[in-house]
Amino acid sequence: MVRNKNTAAKTAELLLQIKAIKLQPQDPFTWASGWQSPIYCDNRITLSYPSIRNFLREQLANQIEELYGKPDVIAGVATGAIGIGMLVADYMNLPFVYVRPEAKKHGRKNQVEGHLQAGQKVVVVEDLISTGMSSLNAVTALKEAGAQIKGMVALFSYGFDFATDNFKQAEVELTTLSDYKHLIQTAQEAGHFNDNDLQLLSSWRDDPANWSNSK
Repeated sequence: MVRNKNTAAKTAELLLQIKAIKLQPQDPFTWASGWQSPIYCDNRITLSYPSIRNFLREQLANQIEELYGKPDVIAGVATGAIGIGMLVADYMNLPFVYVRPEAKKHGRKNQVEGHLQAGQKVVVVEDLISTGMSSLNAVTALKEAGAQIKGMVALFSYGFDFATDNFKQAEVELTTLSDYKHLIQTAQEAGHFNDNDLQLLSSWRDDPANWSNSK
């Protein structure tokens, strides 16, 4: 859920500006899942732009404080959210941990890296929400380590209904700086595409798994 429309529009504008998000409805990308997609998002690019990463960390930190006060720990989801999560933790002067997709096969066999005590209140930071499953896998690992999950904040979400359902079922509150809806509005106002492109972008959002067959 987006909390602030102005922040959502500004975030979308910045992500488009540095090509952290690319829109190519006429020349779609192929995701690892095999889906054809008119959009590709790599928010790690934001780390290369100091003014933009500072804006994003401050907006995420403000959102966290508004919703949850000051938690005990900030957790980033590996690998995409390690950088922005660390920036948020540093800005808020809080401890930071990150969560691997799975436990290491050697050494201490950690899935949660860093110092986390049972009972500590944790807010999870993500860079991108698609299905939500990898994000919720991180939440499960943190809970198994004894954390109290207050919620999750993310830079951007595709806004899929099934992702919303996944978070509801897991009883995890998700808020994002921006999402696909606000991105398309911002891109349209800036003249990034025509009416035909808009139709393609809208139809992908409605049925992403079968979009390549429905164009």
